[in-house]
Amino acid sequence: MATKKEEKEFEKERKANAKARIARMKAEGLEKYFTPEQIRYNRNRRIVGAIWPVFRFLILFGLGFVIMYPLMFMLSTAFRPNEQMSDPSIVWLPKSFTLDNLKDSANIMKVSFWDPAHPLQNTVLNTIVLNVVASVLQVITCSVTGYGFARFKFKGKNAFFALVLLMIIIPPQITTIPMFLQYRYFKLFGIIPINIGGEQLSLINSGWTMYLPALFANGIKAGLFIYIFRQFFRGLPKELEDAAYLDGCGPFETYIKIMVPNAKTSFLTVFLFSIVWYWNDFYVSSSFFSENRTMALMLKNLDAALTAQLFNNQAIGARPIIVWLESGCLLAILPILIMYIFLQKYFVEGVERSGLTGM
Repeated sequence: MATKKEEKEFEKERKANAKARIARMKAEGLEKYFTPEQIRYNRNRRIVGAIWPVFRFLILFGLGFVIMYPLMFMLSTAFRPNEQMSDPSIVWLPKSFTLDNLKDSANIMKVSFWDPAHPLQNTVLNTIVLNVVASVLQVITCSVTGYGFARFKFKGKNAFFALVLLMIIIPPQITTIPMFLQYRYFKLFGIIPINIGGEQLSLINSGWTMYLPALFANGIKAGLFIYIFRQFFRGLPKELEDAAYLDGCGPFETYIKIMVPNAKTSFLTVFLFSIVWYWNDFYVSSSFFSENRTMALMLKNLDAALTAQLFNNQAIGARPIIVWLESGCLLAILPILIMYIFLQKYFVEGVERSGLTGM
């Protein structure tokens, strides 16, 4: 399977050869043998070749502005003293820079360096533990499920895959209340109650509310991940499995030794997607957590926390506290941004090869 870079190089070479062939025919005086359709086609190609770069620049510039403007505004505001927000002479670059906004937001969001005495009070560490464990479990279970849909035939396969597609379509708001009741009054296999200290076991405010769905391929965006793995495994040659079976490997051993090494890019893509979605999730987290802190929840409640801690619950508008809000946003996206900077090469390659571009 050719990468997008290889396809672009091939298309560029093809166009260069076509131009050289036409130029050679003109130089040899053979243009008079062109048919009217060829002449019209060459003229249209020249027109499109002249207009398309301009049109492409306008599209990319517009998209770049839409994407970069919030980031530029966040960086401009996060390091700006609060009193300069009311200065009409300042547009992008503040007259002076300060780190006090970041310090205040970090203290309120409980974002600090490693504290051996209270490790779980660090919001970043707590979020990383929840995200990594849930993402690893989800990658494993979704890959096995996708492999089963791609390579095995069993009764009810189409009906089960329809349920996977429904997992993509149905919003989480529909399933949150039943899941909350299941975790609040937890029963083993849904039928055996577990009592601890005379009370029925509750998993609310526990990481198990994230781990259990991921363990059964039902975590955040799990339907999409199953679909990605299914598409990728369907694209692998059947001869790989046949050769493994001839060597005495069973289905599970074939999956571990043959399929997993060939699907490394898909595993990385799904893992990064899962990390980002778990990191930014606040709806599911706010439904199951009232004490457990995550970056998304702390950022969601940052406005109220700033009003309470910095302004003593006084009624104020959004503009006086916008510098702290933008600082909180910067703190929230910084770990994901750093991860993407170091893994962007593998991420882009994984998207190209993972099945997102077709079967």
